[in-house]
Amino acid sequence: MLTGKQKRFLRSEAHHLNPIFQVGKGGVNENMIQQLTDVLEARELIKVSVLQNCEEDKNVVAEEIVNGTGADLVQVIGSTIVLYKESKENKQMKLPN
Repeated sequence: MLTGKQKRFLRSEAHHLNPIFQVGKGGVNENMIQQLTDVLEARELIKVSVLQNCEEDKNVVAEEIVNGTGADLVQVIGSTIVLYKESKENKQMKLPN
């Protein structure tokens, strides 16, 4: 569970990132969860874009991704979801306490 200070730090770090995944009409599936898990292990902090043709609400999509990957939800802003998961092998970020 992230503290407010850690979330603020991660939001500032994610500001310049571009979304690398898009959730569309098909919603979230097992294949996407696996790919997100792999990318989170490599990058730790990512953005996911929810397209307009997605039938589910962006908050539901965020919850499904968090439950599937075990990542922490940093922020849902507009149609963009920011996720963080500490890497086991490739730790890059030092979070504030």
